[in-house]
Amino acid sequence: MLKYFAVGLGGFLGAIARYLLGTYIGSRYGVRFPYGTFVINVSGSFFVGLVLALLARTTASPYWRYLIPIGFIGAFTTFSTFEYETLRAVQDGQAITGLLNVVLSVILGFIAVWAGAALGRILA
Repeated sequence: MLKYFAVGLGGFLGAIARYLLGTYIGSRYGVRFPYGTFVINVSGSFFVGLVLALLARTTASPYWRYLIPIGFIGAFTTFSTFEYETLRAVQDGQAITGLLNVVLSVILGFIAVWAGAALGRILA
């Protein structure tokens, strides 16, 4: 039960951090380019790599894994999880799987968001 609390607490804090940082960056640099999302995705990818590497080399409680990379960074940006899983595939000698993950996620994700928006316009 404690792991669910850790994920929930981390998720709550990560979502708030995403909102605050995205809002700040958007108000400072405008929204013509999605600077906020870009910064969040890149920084989240950096931090998930850093935190998971550090946690793998320590004897820290496993609850830190639930709190920080799964909860906080997971809510901050799911892009970081996507990037980490792609990295793991490449490190495990599965470069084709990693490349396929990138290509399919980007292309099918774009098609899915387009289809969802189109359906939303029809239903609205």
